[in-house]
This record gives sequence, C-alpha cells and structure tokens, in this order.
Amino acid sequence: MRDILRLVCTLTLIACIAGAVLSLVEVATREPIAAQRRLVMLRALQAVLPAFDNQPDNDTVTLGRGRDKRGRELRQTFFRARSDGKLVGIAFSATAPDGYSGNIDIMVGITPDGTVQAIEILAHMETPGLGDKITHQPFKQQFHDKSLDNADWRVKKDGGGFDQITGATISPRAVVGAVRKALEFYHRNSAAITAPEPAETPPTGGGE
Repeated sequence: MRDILRLVCTLTLIACIAGAVLSLVEVATREPIAAQRRLVMLRALQAVLPAFDNQPDNDTVTLGRGRDKRGRELRQTFFRARSDGKLVGIAFSATAPDGYSGNIDIMVGITPDGTVQAIEILAHMETPGLGDKITHQPFKQQFHDKSLDNADWRVKKDGGGFDQITGATISPRAVVGAVRKALEFYHRNSAAITAPEPAETPPTGGGE
C-alpha cells in the first residue's frame, strides 16, 4: 500500500512540475510567436497593397458576414493602407473551400474603388507541380487591375477571362471564385470599410 501511495505521489509531483514548465514555456514564447505572426501578416500586406506609410494591421474594419453551418458568426477584417493620411488600399483575406486538396487561403489587395492591386496565396495543399502553380507569378499577375466591372470572373475553360493551369483547372477556378466573392462583399460594404475611422459596423447585403 505504501508503495502505491509513493507511486501516486511521485506521479502527481511529476505532473505538477511538467504543467508548471509548460506554463512557463507558453508565457516565454507568447510574445515572440505573436511578433512572428505580425511579421508574416505585414509581409503579406506589403505584397498586395500599394506603398503605404501607416500600419494597416492597426487600421482595420471588422464586419460580420453571416454564420457558418454551426451557427457561429463569421467575421471579416479589412486592413486599410494609407499614404500621407490618404486611403490608398484595402487588404483582406479570402478562403476558397473548393480547392483540389482543401482550403486555399488568399490575401487580396485592392484600391478603394475595388480594383485588384495583387493577390497572394497564404496557404494551400494543392498538388506539387500542378495545382500549386497558383502560387506562381504568371497566375497571380492576371488579377492585377481586375475589378468586377472589367473582367469575367471565370476561368477560360468556363468561358471566362482567367487562364487556368494545364492539367489543374480546379485550383485556379477555386481562387478566381473566392476572389470574386470577396470583391462582391467589399462592394456591398465599401462605405463602412472606407469610413474615416476604424469601426465595427453591421454589413449590408447579407452574408454568403
């Protein structure tokens, strides 16, 4: 019986020490991890926005855009870029749920009138050598200067204006569709997004 009690006490002590160590590690790494995530975000913003002199990740508008299948509210954050105080661009993320191998996460940068400046693929699981060509510049460059008014937002195989990737139509189709939907949401809510002060404002036009 004593041996069992000694074993229980020893295991309890080990568990307590391990928990304390993990807590200390979490506290010690929290700020470096947050700083690294911010650097990744800033690099993505710099890749898709015109030149700016503010901190877009601190000048944001967050809108609700409907609810997911579980009834949880979906939120969309818009990052606003300024130069000499003037709004020159807005960046926001978009997710294509219909990629060949799963979600494709995209950062979209536009001018205030809704014209695409650039896109950046943030994360994907598409097939190497085929679908992953959505990360290559020739594919991404197609979106530059495109808007809802001057482009047919479909791949050419579907009768639209965007080149697909040979042997991998699903991935480009997913990206084009996701960017189009994101632009539509922006247009429905552009007044709130480009308002003078950062704000949380109810969206217009409903969610997806």
